[in-house]
Amino acid sequence: MPGRTFPRGGVLQSSAAAMAIFAAVLVGFYDLPGRAALAEDHSGVPATAATCRGERQSPIDLGGALPARGAALALDYTPFDGELHHRGHTLEVMPRAGSAGGTLVLGNDRYNFVQFHFHHPSEHALAGKRWPMEMHIVHRAADGRLVVLGIMLRPGRENGGIAALLKAMPHSGGALSLPPMELGQFMPAGRAHFSYEGSLTTPPCSEIVQWIVFRDPIEAAPGQITALARAFPMNARPLQPSHGRPVGLDLF
Repeated sequence: MPGRTFPRGGVLQSSAAAMAIFAAVLVGFYDLPGRAALAEDHSGVPATAATCRGERQSPIDLGGALPARGAALALDYTPFDGELHHRGHTLEVMPRAGSAGGTLVLGNDRYNFVQFHFHHPSEHALAGKRWPMEMHIVHRAADGRLVVLGIMLRPGRENGGIAALLKAMPHSGGALSLPPMELGQFMPAGRAHFSYEGSLTTPPCSEIVQWIVFRDPIEAAPGQITALARAFPMNARPLQPSHGRPVGLDLF
């Protein structure tokens, strides 16, 4: 999806409009009782470390968002040769050496694609409700700052990209090569998205992430969602306090 640009600029102050939009978005969400466990990332940093107790932690409930526009977002993804890793707590796909996958540009800053992975249930919530699954596409700038795209999954049609991952899924701790793939196949049709400043959702919970969470979900077959959920049950971090952070909803 070369040159996909999401224009932004200016701020809107209509909470009534935002709530009307939220009412429509909530269709298809699920009530998931209880608190999900914080997924391990084998970094050696405990979830109770000071870096995981800051005031810009993720994930959060996006229900307080207001319509807003800011820096332009452009995605320029290209086919890449991937490596599929079974991390024990999730499936992770990254480009093989010599392959890239494309870039994300936010305002004047460029970020390179690093990897994508999945959480069950979704980590972010809207008015207390979560999707069955959330995909994170991680991008890194030269100075180490991150932009992470959050994409929700709902039951529906079979997802070809996920089918390929499930077919090839290695044993825990294993890795294997994937045929060429392209991130555009995981993008939702709608462009509206939530945005806020936050953190990694696994230790060390570094507060270096600009989050962009798409409002509209993509689909995966119920059996695909079930297969991932069985392999990686409850690998989502509990919701964190927002501490008054602004959350924007870019509507276009």
